[in-house]
Amino acid sequence: MGMKSNESVDLFSVYLTGIPGLEAQHVWLSIPFFTMYIVAIVGNSLIMAAVQADSALHEPMYLFLSMLAITEVGVSVSTLPTVMGILWFDARRVNFDGCLAQMFFIHTFSGMESGVLLAMSYDRFVAIYNPLRYTAILTLPRIISMGAGITLKSVALMAPLPVLLRQLPYCHINILSHSYCLHSDLIQLPCADTKLNSLLGLSIVLATFGLDSLLIVVSYALILYTVLGIASGEGRKKALNTCVSHICAVLVYYVPMIGVSVMHRVAKHASPMAHTLMSSIYLFVPPVLNPIIYSIKTRPIRQGIVSLFCKKESV
Repeated sequence: MGMKSNESVDLFSVYLTGIPGLEAQHVWLSIPFFTMYIVAIVGNSLIMAAVQADSALHEPMYLFLSMLAITEVGVSVSTLPTVMGILWFDARRVNFDGCLAQMFFIHTFSGMESGVLLAMSYDRFVAIYNPLRYTAILTLPRIISMGAGITLKSVALMAPLPVLLRQLPYCHINILSHSYCLHSDLIQLPCADTKLNSLLGLSIVLATFGLDSLLIVVSYALILYTVLGIASGEGRKKALNTCVSHICAVLVYYVPMIGVSVMHRVAKHASPMAHTLMSSIYLFVPPVLNPIIYSIKTRPIRQGIVSLFCKKESV
């Protein structure tokens, strides 16, 4: 199943792994996985539709939430073909170029998600620190520029990964340990030195997730400092309540990511099922939980989604 160094990379295929030890139950496992995909795609699409349809939701907070929903739909759609292909049809073979494309989109949308969470923390800081100039600071053109910057940064950082991987010779057994293609998996396959690829991957992680998480912590330190300066206890509570949904989204995103990183470095000899489970939680849980969190905790979003169905019924 390997590819010699003088073979064309176009003829190379990789083989994905399902859920180790539960191969016989793949058809049954497809039910919860497909349900999660439906919840993630439909839930985030409803948030985008509600924000687009209701002019009252054309505020910075909800526009950033719509951006977050776009990235989460992107992550879900990127993994869906191979995950459900394995669970439904045992389709494990993927063309190498197709695998590189999937890897690029997964990492790009994940990086964009991290950037949007950072932008949302800045949004909350401006709303609490300077509420009277909130909409004057976060104007629509500025929000669009931030969204474009987040997208361009993620695309520019992730684009070299598939390009460099495609230049390497492959002669190892080409079996990946997940149901989708990740950079950490693919750099194990070449029979050449991959130090440059590993160093680039680490640099990208630090420049995106590391820097974003650090700036989110700084933002919340400033938010807490500002909130403590509010004289009224009721005012402090009200200010903090506006951050609850975003804090939940940050935790839902970064806690599984940290868990995956720790497991890859500290628990390398853990069972393959444990690694698969942690990676699945990292990729599947945020897109599923975030629309639920924002629908429950954010009343205008809940009302906007309800009004979508009311309009359809009236038509």
